[in-house]
Amino acid sequence: MTAKELLAALEAGTYDSNLSALYSAKDVNAQRSRYLEAVKQFAERYGEEREVSVFTVAGRSEISGNHTDHNLGCVIAASINLDIIAVASKRDDTVIHVKSEGFPEDVIDYREDSILPKNYFSSGAIITGVCRGFLDRKHRVCGFDAFTTSNVLKGSGLSSSAAFEDMIGTILNWFSNGGKIGFTEIAQISQFAENKYFGKPCGLMDQVACAAGGFVSIDFADPKQPVVEKFDFDLTGKGYALCIVNTGGNHADLNEDYASVPAEMKQVAAYFGEPVLRPVTMDQLIPAIPDLRKSCGDRAILRAIHYIRENQLVMEQMKALKSGDMKRFLQNEIASGDSSFKYLQNVYTTKNVSEQGLSLALALSQTYLADKEGAWRVHGGGFAGTTQAFVRTEDVEGYRAIMNSVFGEGACIVLQVRSTGAGKVI
Repeated sequence: MTAKELLAALEAGTYDSNLSALYSAKDVNAQRSRYLEAVKQFAERYGEEREVSVFTVAGRSEISGNHTDHNLGCVIAASINLDIIAVASKRDDTVIHVKSEGFPEDVIDYREDSILPKNYFSSGAIITGVCRGFLDRKHRVCGFDAFTTSNVLKGSGLSSSAAFEDMIGTILNWFSNGGKIGFTEIAQISQFAENKYFGKPCGLMDQVACAAGGFVSIDFADPKQPVVEKFDFDLTGKGYALCIVNTGGNHADLNEDYASVPAEMKQVAAYFGEPVLRPVTMDQLIPAIPDLRKSCGDRAILRAIHYIRENQLVMEQMKALKSGDMKRFLQNEIASGDSSFKYLQNVYTTKNVSEQGLSLALALSQTYLADKEGAWRVHGGGFAGTTQAFVRTEDVEGYRAIMNSVFGEGACIVLQVRSTGAGKVI
């Protein structure tokens, strides 16, 4: 179908059922307008007679497993109904053009493979890295033109960069490999691109969760072959929404805070002759605490306690998801957040103790939700940024009103978990 034909089909409502399945029936009109604008932008830049396809990759939210992946632990995450979409057309040469809304166009020849520090943190480096990852794994690559637009908010902990990486892999998967490559492998290729070409030593959770769809658990015991399991758990059907609250905290100068978490956990692990905490048990840890207080300090011990308990909690959450036990799920979410606050200690930075937006958001969440069958916890890396809450549908407006009154209009983002991660829409 050409871009011109697709515009007519979208305007006629031909693909409304596709959009309803991805986003919900009430969002169809808004999403139709969004898709129409994306196709128009593609047509104006690359031609209305080009044969096109439309792809989607979801953002993600971390559900359980706060700061466990870097010590080869377990996590649970979920795809959300914010996404990046791409209108794309295959080329007959080796050149890739990607125009992302609001950014300069990237022009890449996938034969030109180089890892250069000057290209770090650029979208072009990601495209080059994903292509190299495909070729290294003996998959096919092709040239293509694409226009992308995203409503996955940057800096919100919802993984806009991972969604973009997965999008490049998804386009190559369908255009050159018949859509046969699984989401875990696409995620691994995306992680490779971000680590080696983009210059960021990220884990694999974000890429897997964006690509998988629904709820997914990931066990990183073997990082080269993580164990990934999807769960058929309908959060919306249970009568709940996922609320992310952007507290507007300052992310500047937090690298040391983030880096201290895995470093201190690994310092404790080293006492037991291990590179990471994964093999260490609570039975081993407790007798060693007197020595560890001298060599590592109390905070490192507390963070190790969090890690061991959080891994166990992920196992409990997997049972709750499999059995559809919402009450148990909410209790575990509160326990995860409590551990992050008290033991992991990633809710505020000690460099600026007067700014504690996350602490305030969590206190307000507890005040409002404690008698309403909800749950609340820090979201993502912590120290500044966002909190997460599971709120009954009938309580959402009241919750959002309180959060927006404190942190500003639009601070509370109401989301749903969607079953499709990365895929072809049209």
